[in-house]
This record gives sequence, structure tokens and C-alpha cells, in this order.
Amino acid sequence: MGVNALLIPAVEQANWQSLLTWRQQQANWYIALGVHPWWAEAESLAVLTELEHLLQTQVEQIAAVGEIGLDFALAAETFAKQQQFFSAQVALAKHYRKPVILHHRKSQPALLAEVKRQQFTQGGILHAFSGSQQQAKAFLDLGFKLGIGGTITYPRAEKTRHTVSKLPLSALVLETDAPAMPLNGFQGQVNTPAQLLAVFNVLCELRAEPAAELAAALWQNSLAALRL
Repeated sequence: MGVNALLIPAVEQANWQSLLTWRQQQANWYIALGVHPWWAEAESLAVLTELEHLLQTQVEQIAAVGEIGLDFALAAETFAKQQQFFSAQVALAKHYRKPVILHHRKSQPALLAEVKRQQFTQGGILHAFSGSQQQAKAFLDLGFKLGIGGTITYPRAEKTRHTVSKLPLSALVLETDAPAMPLNGFQGQVNTPAQLLAVFNVLCELRAEPAAELAAALWQNSLAALRL
């Protein structure tokens, strides 16, 4: 389908070794290692010692720290553990000069506050962007790219579709979040990286640039976001 490379983020410690194995077998499969906020409550902070060891010893194999972040749609009693994991992983990414893949739900101000508090300058990707130009600018000003995925295929997502049509082209990267976040018309089905082409086609409808120019810019943006 023309998808030449993938970034596959981990969600928990149990994923890390299998991702490292895949990375060694597939030259165009890039990986990110981290603990996702959905899994933070069940993990021990001690696993971050292993993450630091992997960043020390296999730094060339790891493109980013992620998927990390904060999800305030979860139960309130998970917030403190989420924040501990997020803060510690941002600190590791800063120390080892790696970009981060950020997860957010109802948490953009808290994410921004922590990134600023740590004076984190490695950037990365704000996964599953949806929001206004003002919200986008806050992350762009900190060196992040915005992950554009299946949300834009839903006509009801008017605010996000409008924002994506107006943002600088340099701000955008494509994603699918496979196997989650199915595209419009594919609800209830397993999402796959092959759907990236469908996301791209909708983006072409929303933007003024020719498709070839869009494709070239999105590729360069991805390389820049992940320092590849």
C-alpha cells in the first residue's frame, strides 16, 4: 500500500524485548519503548530501571520513548501513578536525548506543564491529535509534530478537520494507531497500517497542496520527529 516504514510503540514492559527482536529483523520497523498510561497502574516503577538499561545499551535500536502520557478519562485513583510514570519517562528521554510519543485524553495542559517543567527539548509526536489551532500551537512551539490519524475520516470531527486543514504542513505526521482507532466506515474492524493510505487520501481532500507534495513533506516530518 506504499507504507515504507513503521514506528511501533510499546505499551508495557512485557513488549520491550519482542520489539527489540523485531527491530533487529526488520530494517524499516522503528520502535519506541515505554509504559502507556493505561498500563501504568499495573506496572511497578521498578521496570523503569530496565528501560534505562535498554536506553544505555541499545540506544541505536530505540527511536523514541513511548507511548507515554496522561489519560484523565481513566479512574481518578490512577492519576498519581500515571504522573509518576510520565515524569520519570520524560526525564529518561531527556537524559538519553530521545523524542517521545505522547498519549493524551483530557490531559493536554498537564502534559504541557510537565514538559515545560523538565525543560524537555527533544520533541516527538503528540499521538492522535484532535483539537484547535491554539492547542496545536502549544505543542508545536515545544518542538512536537502532530499525529494525524483516523479521526479526520469522520465528518463529525469538524473542529479537528478544520484545524488540520489550516496548520503548517511541517506540523503533521500520519498514523493509524493500529489495531485501535478504526477509520470511518470500518468501525468494529481491526485497524492495520495499510489504512495509512486512506488517512492520507482524506488529508489530501482537506489540504490545498498536491498529493505528491504532501507525501514528501509527511515523510520528511516523520524523519525529523524521530531523528532518523
